[in-house]
Amino acid sequence: MDEQSRIRKNLIMFPLGTVGRDMMYYLFTSCIMVYVLFTRRLTDAQFAAITAIVVAARIFDALNDPIMGNIIERTRTRWGKFKPWLVIGILSSCVVVYLAFNTNLQGWSFVLFFGVIYFMYSITYTMHDISYWGMIPSLSSDADARNKFTARTTLFAGVGSTLASVLIPMLTVGQNAIGGSAKTAYGVIALVICILAPLFLCFTVFGVRENREYTDVPPVSFKKIIRTIGGNRQLLWISVIFLIQQVGNGFIISGIGGTYIYFDFGYNGGLVSLFSIIGMSATAFLMIFYPAISRRIKRKPLMTITLVISLVGYALLLAAALLLPSTMLKFWVVVMGYLLSNFGQYCFYLIMMISIMNTVEYNEYINGQRDEAIIASMRSFITKLSSAFIVLITNASYLIFGVTNYTNEISVFENQCQMGLISEAEKLAGISGVISGVSGFQTTGLLLCMALLPCILMLLSYLLYRKHYILDEEEYDRICTEIAGRKAVS
Repeated sequence: MDEQSRIRKNLIMFPLGTVGRDMMYYLFTSCIMVYVLFTRRLTDAQFAAITAIVVAARIFDALNDPIMGNIIERTRTRWGKFKPWLVIGILSSCVVVYLAFNTNLQGWSFVLFFGVIYFMYSITYTMHDISYWGMIPSLSSDADARNKFTARTTLFAGVGSTLASVLIPMLTVGQNAIGGSAKTAYGVIALVICILAPLFLCFTVFGVRENREYTDVPPVSFKKIIRTIGGNRQLLWISVIFLIQQVGNGFIISGIGGTYIYFDFGYNGGLVSLFSIIGMSATAFLMIFYPAISRRIKRKPLMTITLVISLVGYALLLAAALLLPSTMLKFWVVVMGYLLSNFGQYCFYLIMMISIMNTVEYNEYINGQRDEAIIASMRSFITKLSSAFIVLITNASYLIFGVTNYTNEISVFENQCQMGLISEAEKLAGISGVISGVSGFQTTGLLLCMALLPCILMLLSYLLYRKHYILDEEEYDRICTEIAGRKAVS
């Protein structure tokens, strides 16, 4: 098979592999706290303990990523260095995720179980996540091909996460909840996703052929990790910038957006699904058309354009918070604000992804080694580290605005319905009564959090990127040409 045929096949098989993985990622990272809040009655101490567990586990998870990247770098098998970890990681993740959403424990025993499960997920998901994204630099060094791989892979990742973000609220909350309760529904959904995830990953495992031109076996070494990351100034800068951007990017979808919708417009999973569908449609557009856009507009000018679009979106969210009563007009203004802000944030995300991957060639240029898995692990490292900050800020907002006072009452009705003590109609009526007690101050506070913090962080990441990241299109092409020249001479 010639190079172009291999790339064309990989452009189909590689992206398909992540659909189920991203459904799983959304279920666990974006829904686990919603699941806990609406199915468990927690004291402030227990909720604080769960918050501490999530933050600690995500920081541990982030720190574990470069180590996993180094382990992958030294893996040598007949199936390459990535695929064995894809298989081990996805199968073990499925076991952990299924158990997480299928337990009847309550109180401190649940908190202990939650801690064990969360740290296990941090280990198992990292195995296949680092392996998967680490493959991209080994699929092609051509700039246009890499744009296609990155955009198409994020497209299919978006398909998985968007399907999950649309279906999970609809099937877990309100009158369409599977089994009549959130507790039962999350258990069933976890089982389905844990079946789909390894099936989709088979496309990558059996259908993709990556570049395996490596001869040495580097040792697993902290010095190697530190030297690779610390010796690559562009990788350091883009990591800091990506961290700032990701905290803002993930804040709404982390759970605070859905909680706000429930509290301001009613306990209706359909509204949250509609909020997600329209808000994420901007990302679908970029996933499809980003390669074509990137051929016409360079990255830094494109960031300026999408920044302006996002600022308009955040202004709409701010206006809704300060000026509008809780009507459907306000809902649609919020949805449009999220749509526009998410358009810019996701374009930033794509640019950050490509910018990280391009530091592989920069590393080869300055150090003579590519170290794809270690460098690619920084994407996952930053994503998980940012999620720790997101959880900390989100849960602090919940405590400040008294969210747990209401979710504890909601969880009582959910559990009573799951045990058959009350009917589904009685559950929904009781929950509606609870939500009617939420004050305007609390809903306005949540909406202000969704508007102000992401906007400030996006502006900061934009300014830092323009000032400190030098690997624009021209410089990247120059470096690739220089590397090719060195190889030709040797």
